[in-house]
Amino acid sequence: MTEPASAPGGFNEAELRSIVRHACNATRLNPARARLLRGHTNAVVLLPEAAVVMKVARRGTPIEKVRRTVCFVQWLVDRGFPTVPLHPGLEQPVVIDGHAVTFWTYLPQPEGLPVAASKIAKPLFALHNLPTPPLSLPQHDNIRAIRASLATITSLPAAALRFLSDRADRLEVDLEHVAFALPEGPLQGDPQHRNALHQHGDAVLCDWDTVAIGRPEWDLVTIEVHCRRFGYEPSHYRDFADTYGFDVTVMPHYRTLRDLRELRMITTNARKTHHAPQSVHEVKRRVEGLRREDLDLTWHIL
Repeated sequence: MTEPASAPGGFNEAELRSIVRHACNATRLNPARARLLRGHTNAVVLLPEAAVVMKVARRGTPIEKVRRTVCFVQWLVDRGFPTVPLHPGLEQPVVIDGHAVTFWTYLPQPEGLPVAASKIAKPLFALHNLPTPPLSLPQHDNIRAIRASLATITSLPAAALRFLSDRADRLEVDLEHVAFALPEGPLQGDPQHRNALHQHGDAVLCDWDTVAIGRPEWDLVTIEVHCRRFGYEPSHYRDFADTYGFDVTVMPHYRTLRDLRELRMITTNARKTHHAPQSVHEVKRRVEGLRREDLDLTWHIL
C-alpha cells in the first residue's frame, strides 16, 4: 500500500496493510495499488482496481455505531438523496481484527478543487428537511462532546485545559438562552468542504460518522466556521447563506453557536493528537487564538 501522507494518522502501517488485505479477501475486492488517502479519524484507503474507497475505523469504535451509519446512508440512498453510496452487494460493516470496515463507491475528484460551500447548501438544505429517519440517531450535543474530549486530552498543559473547561462552562450557560429558528431534524454533524464531493457538476455529501438529530443551525455554523477559519473569502460563506436561504450569523445568539462549534473542533483535535502528534502545535496555536479572541486567525487543516 502506497501513501501520499507522511504518516497514516497514528494507524500502525503494518497492521493497516493487514486489515486492507484481509478485508479485501473477505469481500473479494482487488487490493492492488491500494493507497491511503486520509488517516486522521478513520483510515481512508482507495482501492483503484475496484473503484472503491475503504474506511477503517479505529479499534474501539463501537461496531453498532458504524452499523447505524451504514443503515442511515442506505436510507438516504433509497430516498434518492445526494450522498456517496455504499459499495453494493456487501453486508457492512466487515469486522477485521476489531476494526469496523466499510466500503464506498469511488467518485474521482478534480485535483485541488474543493467543493464550494454554495454547492454544499443544496444537499444540506435537503437533509435538514427530511423526515425523521426510521432508526435511532443520537441527539446532537456539543457540550457533551467537548466534555468527553477534555477528559482524555493529554497533550495540553493544565492551564490550557482549565481555560478550555472554563470556556465550556460559560458557553453551556449561554446556550440555555439561545433561541433556535429552525426545526429539529437530521444533521450531518460536520458539514465542510472535505465532507462533500463533486458529482456531475453538483455536490454530494459524505462522511456520516457524526450524523445526529438536532437543530440545523449547528450544521450551518460549522460551514461558517470553516469558511472563515480556513482561508476562504467572505463571499464564499455569503454565497452559501444565499443559496441555503438562511444566514446563521444574523441570529441574536450566533456568537454562542460559533464559539461552541470552534471549541468542539479544537478539543476534538486536541484529543486526537495521541494519534497525530504533529498536530499539537496547531492545536496550541488555536487555543492561544481563543485567548486573544482572534476571530480572524486562519487555521491550518489537520
